[in-house]
Amino acid sequence: MFDILSTAELTISASIVAGFLSLAMAETARSRASVLVALGAWFVLVLALGATGALSPAGLGAPALGLAVVLPIAALVWAYFALPSVRNAMATMPLPALIALHAIRLLGFTFIVLYAEGRLPAPFAPSAGWGDMFIGATALPLAWAVTQFGARVRPLALLWNALGVADLVIALTLGPLSAPGPLQVFVGPPDSSPMTALPWLIIPGFLVPCLLFLHVVIFARLAKAEGATTTPAWRNEHRAKAA
Repeated sequence: MFDILSTAELTISASIVAGFLSLAMAETARSRASVLVALGAWFVLVLALGATGALSPAGLGAPALGLAVVLPIAALVWAYFALPSVRNAMATMPLPALIALHAIRLLGFTFIVLYAEGRLPAPFAPSAGWGDMFIGATALPLAWAVTQFGARVRPLALLWNALGVADLVIALTLGPLSAPGPLQVFVGPPDSSPMTALPWLIIPGFLVPCLLFLHVVIFARLAKAEGATTTPAWRNEHRAKAA
């Protein structure tokens, strides 16, 4: 039952993230549809890799899983910095919205449950689970604070964003180190190989690259707003651009 519920939760979360990115990365209906199709194709590929076990230790293993995570991140970051249309579109998305989306990381409790059931190892599962839950639980309060206080909470936003990146990077490091293969340091059982199968592959294969990309965008937006001197200007620079 837990796996069925997790499948539904992860699929809904992926749909929310894909819909959000399609709105954030393009300014016209046609462009948004194109982004959504591309994200949908990527999600289907992740499902195919998980269903076939292509990234399992018996398949291509941890190195291939690493590529499945790193390549989408690189593609998204490249699109943001190299394509003015994407960068300009994302500049119109309110910063609090970029932060608030990370509330979906409350689903990190999944790692805690799988660890308690003996299906995922320590330190990978507890670190990923509690880290995600902390970032998810603080995302909405921080988004509200940014809306209300603007530049006065910029240092807090930078700290939160750095912690969010660190949480994901640590999880992406501990995962391969806990999986059977040449990189394994933490020997099970259990090991982290369930993360290469469905529905769990949705997390490193789709959600993590999208969330890391949003962290990069948040850093870029905070850096650009560093010189702002008034709360409304820092919080709502998207309005100035729209005007």
